Amino acid sequence: MTVTLSATLAANEDIERRRRAGERVLNLAFGEAGLPVHPALRDKLVAASDRNGYGPVAGAAELREAAAGYWNRRGLVTDPELVVCGPGSKSLLYGLLLAIGGDIVLPMPSWVSYAAQADLVGSRPILVPAPHGEGGVPDPDRVTSAVLHARTQGRTVRSLLVTLPDNPTGRLATPQTIHRLVEVARELDLVIISDEIYRDLLHDTTLPYTSPADLAPERTVITTGLSKSLALGGWRIGVARLPDGAHDLRRQLLAVASEIWSAPAAPVQEAATYAFTEPVELVERVNLSRRLHARVSRAVYDRFVEIGSSVALPQGGFYLYPDLGHLCIGGSSEVARVLLDNHGIGVLPGHAFGDDPSAARVRVATSLLYGESTEERLTALAAPDPLVLPWIAESLNHLSMGLKELSVAKPRERHAALVSQLRESLP
Repeated sequence: MTVTLSATLAANEDIERRRRAGERVLNLAFGEAGLPVHPALRDKLVAASDRNGYGPVAGAAELREAAAGYWNRRGLVTDPELVVCGPGSKSLLYGLLLAIGGDIVLPMPSWVSYAAQADLVGSRPILVPAPHGEGGVPDPDRVTSAVLHARTQGRTVRSLLVTLPDNPTGRLATPQTIHRLVEVARELDLVIISDEIYRDLLHDTTLPYTSPADLAPERTVITTGLSKSLALGGWRIGVARLPDGAHDLRRQLLAVASEIWSAPAAPVQEAATYAFTEPVELVERVNLSRRLHARVSRAVYDRFVEIGSSVALPQGGFYLYPDLGHLCIGGSSEVARVLLDNHGIGVLPGHAFGDDPSAARVRVATSLLYGESTEERLTALAAPDPLVLPWIAESLNHLSMGLKELSVAKPRERHAALVSQLRESLP
């Protein structure tokens, strides 16, 4: 089996190489939260730095209690014994694929690691497009036929996955879609894995949010972590809420965990325990983060709309998914290459997310626009209008100029090519 570097990590490393070489590159390719660690979390980590024992495979009892409380406050009564902690939700997702087994239904497009992890464990993903205008969920009307077709071929399909809200589109599935998807999952006896790591970064907190666990707690696994809401990506900590009564799945997941990561880092668990209790200072930090992500991603959205892109307004997180097909540049790889090489704008091609390679869709991440230093990022976090800060305004101007140059250059190039073809055809 050939395993390649994750598309997001590879793109980020390429952009960093270009920057070190002196190129001016706007990094819109990497989905890092782009904000400093809250001082209270640093203090908790330092205070626990002498804790060097492995600890329980499932995670410290205090952390599992705190995570259960987090879900209880969101209306999901949670048994701490059915909470499993790991070094990031990404590791937990991989462990779940191994523990559940069989093939998995994924939305198309979806986060780059879902299909890659499925391949690693020998699970063949079934990609089903999301409903029009939504993201992060396979269209319920297409799931049944896709699964039944796979089963007639002798495949064992055991799970489906959703992301609420979504990466790469930034969209949130409607409650109606989740209801229909849960009905389908019950009919087909599928475990639902609900990746809700962006839940607390929903831009409009009055927007209706339905987790599959609200409707089908007996078959839904929720994964989340602190890498997005509190910008702790490098600390690597995540938690999974297993379905009601799923003690067999718990045993299988812990068996996998015991052979891969043994236990999450003890000092990080201490800080995460504090975070999941949601003290007022961290709630305020998440609220400020949500506001910043919403404001900047909307500004980036406006710039793509300005050049005629087809793009849905992001509803959560810090992503959007514009379609530049009207410029007739080529597929997603060609669009990403031209943006980077000719205009200094780094994005990820849609095909990395399982999308049609011939489509001109790209994933744009906005969260590295907040500044290069801790001081700049904290200033952006607190600013009434972050768009007027010089470093953010400069980045947005770079984006506007690059997109306008792209939208002007491509029609001119097409016209020149047509003239050349016409001349060659003349006697």
